[in-house]
Amino acid sequence: MSRVEQPSRRALLAAAVAAAAVSGGVIPAAAHAAPGAGTGGGARRPVDYRAWTTYGDWRRGSVRGARPVAGARPGVVIGTPAGTTDYTDPHTGTTAAWEYATWTSPVHRLTVPATEVIASWNAHTPGGTWIQVDLKGTYSDGTDTPWYVMGRWTAGDGERDIRRTSVDDQGDGKSSVWTDTFSVDDASTGLRLVSYRLRLTLHRRPGTRGTPTVWRLGAMGSDVPDRFTVPASTPGHAGELRVPCYSQEIHKGQYPEYDNGGEAWCSPTSSQMIIEYWGGRLTEEQLAWVDPAYADPQVCHAARYTYDNQYEGCGNWPFNAAYAATFEGLQGVVTRLGSLTDLETLIAAGIPAITSQSFLEEELTGAGYGTSGHLMTVIGFTADGDVIANDPASDDNDAVRRVYRRREWENIWLRTKRYNASGKVVSGTGGVCYLYFPAHPSPRQRKALAAVGVR
Repeated sequence: MSRVEQPSRRALLAAAVAAAAVSGGVIPAAAHAAPGAGTGGGARRPVDYRAWTTYGDWRRGSVRGARPVAGARPGVVIGTPAGTTDYTDPHTGTTAAWEYATWTSPVHRLTVPATEVIASWNAHTPGGTWIQVDLKGTYSDGTDTPWYVMGRWTAGDGERDIRRTSVDDQGDGKSSVWTDTFSVDDASTGLRLVSYRLRLTLHRRPGTRGTPTVWRLGAMGSDVPDRFTVPASTPGHAGELRVPCYSQEIHKGQYPEYDNGGEAWCSPTSSQMIIEYWGGRLTEEQLAWVDPAYADPQVCHAARYTYDNQYEGCGNWPFNAAYAATFEGLQGVVTRLGSLTDLETLIAAGIPAITSQSFLEEELTGAGYGTSGHLMTVIGFTADGDVIANDPASDDNDAVRRVYRRREWENIWLRTKRYNASGKVVSGTGGVCYLYFPAHPSPRQRKALAAVGVR
């Protein structure tokens, strides 16, 4: 985020916004500078989240060299590799051979024909291993998309690893991939994605026995209407979760190779807050690389290990969810919520959420800044229904806990269009949300997650 209204660092997304505004088409929610879209009312939920997580799920996919594994946390691993392929890392220039195996999901027919799809995954990738997630869909006109790369990911960044990366310049004249989001180019035509498959490719160094293990693979499809305002929800649950408070601003100028701290680190800072809420801790050994003069070294660590080398930033949504899931006993997803009622349902079950929003300074009382895209952590609601948020865009940790007016916050979070400081119509931030929760949720948590479409 930024303390002043600045253009998104996703230059390609900004171009998409401009093109959509000129054509009269729907602005892709993925162009919302880091956020997405949601819905707030009693209407049918315009979101379809589907994940593969059980042993039965993994067995129903088709495999080439991959093998489902059972256990307390079922997943898929490399069995006997299907072959060897060369990969030239665009960020190091290094070409190396990799053994690979694939798992491909059954076709999932969307309950909501979608204008956008965002994939997310949870995996363990020992050194010398990595995964690629691809998506191929069918449009409402009966034609198919190409296989789109939704991410190339590894938990590490050592000499034996590739560099985590999204892939630019993917499109077929009907849709495009904007960093981490598939988007129909012109939703005003009525074209939608009606179904998709996900393909997982597992890689390892030839001759080694290591393997990635993927525990969760899913995608969220949505078709959220354009709007400047959203219906007001009625306050429900009041309560507050004890989530650690970390400021991104105390990290200004730190680690230029990971986007320079400060305003660029809202996503990893928010992620680290919730990871630690669930008990995730980093060891002294893991943090030994951080300059000892820096406070909260775990935030620096989160920035390093969520960094997308193509986007050149730490705001890749599925990369943040995947980072959270590297902590034992945690899983993470990217989805959309429909209202503050959804957030109240999660908070009541003990589940905080990371949300996206963009606004002018005068649109959110008490913020003290405007932003074209910012992530913060919702930790509770007051008795009057106002939002209690850990806002990392604060001068220090003591200032992170904020209370924002319910109606203002709800609108800046869920709308899909807004006016910027120059009076131009640009994309709003919508209802994209990161949810991190236990690998084995309690019955109450499971019920709350199901209520917002996550299983």
